[in-house]
Amino acid sequence: MPDTFEIRPARESDRMPLALLFAGVAEELDWIATEPPVDVGRRAAAWTIEAIVVAVADEEIAGFLHLERSRHGYGEVALAVAPEYRGYGIGTALLEVAIDTARAEGLHKLSLSVFAHNEGAIGLYRKLGFVEEGRRVKHYRRADGGLWDSVDMGLLL
Repeated sequence: MPDTFEIRPARESDRMPLALLFAGVAEELDWIATEPPVDVGRRAAAWTIEAIVVAVADEEIAGFLHLERSRHGYGEVALAVAPEYRGYGIGTALLEVAIDTARAEGLHKLSLSVFAHNEGAIGLYRKLGFVEEGRRVKHYRRADGGLWDSVDMGLLL
């Protein structure tokens, strides 16, 4: 349990820790579309660092939020928190920073997709004002053959 955590922009030196966190969440098989194995070297090289904010707790990256800005005036959000750091307000803090940043940059909306069974994340997004805008039925084919729904959510700013 972290006593405190810091939210800050990602740095070049965060590439590999971000990739390892991402791979760890993928290993859970429940929360993100990527499934293992994750090529962490390739993933580390692919990050758009300037689009990421991180939560640091206990001197390690506990979570991150990627905010991809569209030329159409909205931002697409992707969020991940390491399992051992869930439930401590890190996701809320990361989303609040994204909302503030998007407003300051003049974006009119934030959007995201979440698996329909991820009730914890959906509750977090709703708490911060996101609303369901649609559902993609049996949209993601999983390695085990399962077909999962995703929920599209948005927040008008």
